[in-house]
Amino acid sequence: MTVSVRTAVQDLAGRELDLLVIGGGITGAGILRDAAMRGLRAALVDQGDFGAGTSSRSSRLIHGGLRYLEHGQMRLVFEALRERSILLRIAPHLVHPLPFAFPAFKGDRVPRWKLAVGLGLYGVLAAGGNVPRPRIFGKAGMLALEPNLRVKGLTGGGLYYDAQCDDARLVIGTLRSAIAHGAHACNYARVTALVTENGRVAGVDLVGEVGQVAQVRAKTVVNATGPWTDQLRKMEDPAAEPLLRLTQGSHIVARRSRLGHTRAITCLSPIDGRVMFILPWGDLSYIGTTDTDYTGDPAQVHPTREDITYLLRSANSVFPHARLDEHDVVASWAGVRALIDGHSAGPASSVSREHKVVTGSGGMISVAGGKLTTYRRMAAEVVDLVLADRRLGGSAETPDSTHASAGTDTEPLPGGESATFEPFQTAGAELGLPPATVEHLIRTFGTETAAVYNLIRGDRKLRQQIHPEHPAIAAEVVQIVRREMVVYPEDVLTRRLRLATETSDGGKAALNRVAALMA
Repeated sequence: MTVSVRTAVQDLAGRELDLLVIGGGITGAGILRDAAMRGLRAALVDQGDFGAGTSSRSSRLIHGGLRYLEHGQMRLVFEALRERSILLRIAPHLVHPLPFAFPAFKGDRVPRWKLAVGLGLYGVLAAGGNVPRPRIFGKAGMLALEPNLRVKGLTGGGLYYDAQCDDARLVIGTLRSAIAHGAHACNYARVTALVTENGRVAGVDLVGEVGQVAQVRAKTVVNATGPWTDQLRKMEDPAAEPLLRLTQGSHIVARRSRLGHTRAITCLSPIDGRVMFILPWGDLSYIGTTDTDYTGDPAQVHPTREDITYLLRSANSVFPHARLDEHDVVASWAGVRALIDGHSAGPASSVSREHKVVTGSGGMISVAGGKLTTYRRMAAEVVDLVLADRRLGGSAETPDSTHASAGTDTEPLPGGESATFEPFQTAGAELGLPPATVEHLIRTFGTETAAVYNLIRGDRKLRQQIHPEHPAIAAEVVQIVRREMVVYPEDVLTRRLRLATETSDGGKAALNRVAALMA
């Protein structure tokens, strides 16, 4: 079992680092894991909790990006489909195959014949993966799959597979794996300045959550701060040209019974023809996403009234019987995408999801853009560049051969050591846990569910639910506090257990119990 220890700000100061990663989202976590598995002395810092930015506010999909085929981005789709296959293998508890029904309606921007061509190509690009191949259906076939679809104008559609994940827990699992390989990670550690030496970035000044200060030095510094990338690049070079175009993606949550779908739904918004999703999440469904330009503080992004109206109208167009309105919205969230600015005047949804890695005037490496799905490949590219740095003994042509491969595509993340979870279902029933709680535990902890069960065997009171609307139990909080580097109750409620977006009160009914367990 992987034990993860959060490194304090002051403890980083005396360490001799090869690499310091700024930014604890999925990209930064992936870089830290890759670097640690290649033997580098590496650490990561984040100004808030790990994954608190974009990486806990996504559509929670590990997918090839069917819609990117429209823009001819074959390489991006192929790479993403390959990564999907890998993540299904190394994190089977967090990444799950998910069937998607894609109905086609008369007058849609993508007619049935075009959808058939796209799904056929998608299946070819994914050949050899670990999900079933796409299929095409007529009207009757689609209604057999999803009886509650809008009948008027339905011409048929398709069924294909992608994968769904818990994005915030994928970040934590990746970081814990990095720590098991000798890395260090510190959340709530804000960079106040870059330290330069002979014109090169050689470290950072940090301030911790209760005012601790430290200077941390490293041979190479990587900027993986997502929406904050350009702000940090300005610290290095005030004249640096912006890399990013920020866009906002909003989601709303409703009761799944109101919509009545059994699979994930891919659809086209009747408002602007954009591809959207209606996704199952237990007894809930979440609907997203919007894609509009954003100019505010990335830490303060929230769904607007216009966003909510757009998402409700789009869902109602596919499931007209639902008649969703604002009163049906259980929860909502929004995130900021850090997309590469191609200086295009087109709509935000047309901006490429490709990534870019650049080296600044002071030698700091910045990585921007990309997708959740391809984080592992992005990380490998960054670490390759780090290893090419002559200060680490490499060269631009040939990085140190002893660090050439990390094995991040084969070593499971904590909890993903087995894809067979039946023994945990049996053990959970023997402990008297409801089936919903057992399923929730397995999808949260995977094989580490055994540790949660051991806590319950030691104290039966830890079987108690912490919120009347949610299957989470007290033992999970203890496990999370001991192993998942939380600092505040919000870290538990919002990112480790998702009560903030899976209960009608945002998890408030569990707050006191969580705080007491943490204490």
